[in-house]
Amino acid sequence: MKNVLVLGANGQIARWVIAKLTDRKDVFLTLLQRNPNKLTGWEPANGQIVIGNVLDRKLLRAAMAGQDIVYANLIGEDLDIQAKRVIEAMQNTGVKRLVFILSLGIYDEVPGRFGQWNNEIIGTDLEPYRRAADAIESSGLDYTILRPAWLTDEHEVDYEITAKGDAFKGTVVSRESVADLVAKIIVSPELHLGGNLGVNKPGSDGDKPYFM
Repeated sequence: MKNVLVLGANGQIARWVIAKLTDRKDVFLTLLQRNPNKLTGWEPANGQIVIGNVLDRKLLRAAMAGQDIVYANLIGEDLDIQAKRVIEAMQNTGVKRLVFILSLGIYDEVPGRFGQWNNEIIGTDLEPYRRAADAIESSGLDYTILRPAWLTDEHEVDYEITAKGDAFKGTVVSRESVADLVAKIIVSPELHLGGNLGVNKPGSDGDKPYFM
């Protein structure tokens, strides 16, 4: 049985991950979300709900105890601070495996006109994401960082990955595709160990996402 802590469990990618894992007998999910008003009945039978904030050290450490894998689906201007709290709790409880969703563009790795457009639109917002990545990489944890392209709600699983240091490909990727990759890592934690991966839909190159 793998015990999996999902941080930001009400996020759109996280919901897809939970749906992909909900019928597995070898996975138990602990879902941490901030707002009890967002409990909607979608929560899986193979799980439990914890209401709280990752910035609450006591609560996070309690939720972390006994977990095998932590999957973080967090956002915010303080994402770097959130990441540091997650790292601290994992180090204090001896949990090693971490999957963390960040963003394309944090290494100025997006080439061409799309890279220029992306930087103009979200460049300054990426600073805490980059600091979060740096903290994770220096944490000593068994991490996988995912940097998805601009996200769509297409009901499809169609993606490719690029390594850190490689030029980013494509402009978009579906949330379901990112969730598929996360779920595969959770089921097989040795996958992409130490990876820092761009995630995009093949053939989606362009000057900007098709919906913009």
